[in-house]
Amino acid sequence: MLTSSTGNSGSWTAATATAQEVPATLEEPAPQPLGLLDQFGLWTNLGISLLGFTGAVFVLDPFGSGQHMSLLACIVATLLGTAIGTLAIALAGAAGARTGAPAMVLLRGLLGAKVSYLPTLLNVLQCLGWGVFELVTIATAGHRVAPGLPRSGWIVIAGVLTTLMTIRPLGAIRILRRYVTVIVVIVVIYLAVQLLRHPLPAITHGGWSGFWIAVDTLIGAAVSFVPLAADYTRHARSPRIAFFGTFVGYALAQAVCYLIGIVALLTVAKTPDDIYGAFIAVPLGTACFGVLAARELDQSFANVYSTAVSIQNGRPRWDRRILSVIIGTVTTIFALAVHISDYENFLILLGSIFTPLAAVLAVDYFVVCRARWDLSTGSPARWTSLAAWLLGFVTYQLINPGYVEWWAKMWGHIQAWVHLTPQTWMSASLFALVVSAVATLLLAPLRRRSAPSGP
Repeated sequence: MLTSSTGNSGSWTAATATAQEVPATLEEPAPQPLGLLDQFGLWTNLGISLLGFTGAVFVLDPFGSGQHMSLLACIVATLLGTAIGTLAIALAGAAGARTGAPAMVLLRGLLGAKVSYLPTLLNVLQCLGWGVFELVTIATAGHRVAPGLPRSGWIVIAGVLTTLMTIRPLGAIRILRRYVTVIVVIVVIYLAVQLLRHPLPAITHGGWSGFWIAVDTLIGAAVSFVPLAADYTRHARSPRIAFFGTFVGYALAQAVCYLIGIVALLTVAKTPDDIYGAFIAVPLGTACFGVLAARELDQSFANVYSTAVSIQNGRPRWDRRILSVIIGTVTTIFALAVHISDYENFLILLGSIFTPLAAVLAVDYFVVCRARWDLSTGSPARWTSLAAWLLGFVTYQLINPGYVEWWAKMWGHIQAWVHLTPQTWMSASLFALVVSAVATLLLAPLRRRSAPSGP
């Protein structure tokens, strides 16, 4: 039975060295058995995604006009956007490893306990939505490989496996490191070699128009993991391991994922929507694609597990295992029953909310407060951090309000009111990150310093 608590522990210390699994509640100490290879394996797998392969079209053709950027521009955009976005994940992950706190609990120190419920709610909505998307993606890919089983059958299988992984999350991470990562790396290298056997256009053929929009795509793809990062890095043996395992693993994987997708679009894919067909078309492509489809389970696992851990921010004594089973079941039912293709734009909008928050978190934790945050349930509201986040959010929306019709229309009126016409050289992500970071520094003297709780 789920019970609630109003406990006010301000920090999460490491459990005994023999503890090898995540405790059921947040009132128990967090074990930290994961080494560099564990973190590297996890974030390498999370950085490679079927949605990332298909998302490569937004880098190659940012405007959707059929006029491609040059291959050189795509490579630079991929490396730059991935590096910036992954740095945000790694910094959030290092903070989680140092405090031992999961991601949404970590935000108590940034925003205050009660105010942290706002990003917690948004993260729950985001993770649930992407969890449903991942199950649908796995089912679509599985049905492509083995059409004899209907998509609904693949959804049920993926939903059950996802839920089982969340019961023993550290065990799942170790399996990813020992077995899945090696297989996936081999498959990705093989696909890259096969695709590169086909002629590519000249590296400078095309232009740079839409470059910053492409960079935004890569930053957004990475930053979407910021509100999940500490849920996993809190179990790293040290902040250094968390930072480098996360940064190197995810950055390499996402960059390779998008670049392979771009190569596939330029060589084998018959249409921009035929990335899956491009992979299957190469020799042994069906088997390779099957591996990638099965590997996608780590994405659905991360979304379901982080939903459960996020809920524990408000109810620290609720059993994460029961929460995971409930959430996994609900996610599977929604994947079976709901057509959510139009919901993707809403999920992207939610992701844009966390981009400026990542900058506020990094600057406040590492520069302003020097790693001394109050993470208790009684931590006071920090309105200056909320203001810095809001300024970055407004900046992002003024430049790129997304594709939810009523939301984009509202911001279009605001753009007209302030006489702002977004230009193609304006990166919504970079502008939001810079505005939030600068605002955090400038507003720091105004905040009422809370009692520190960390070392």
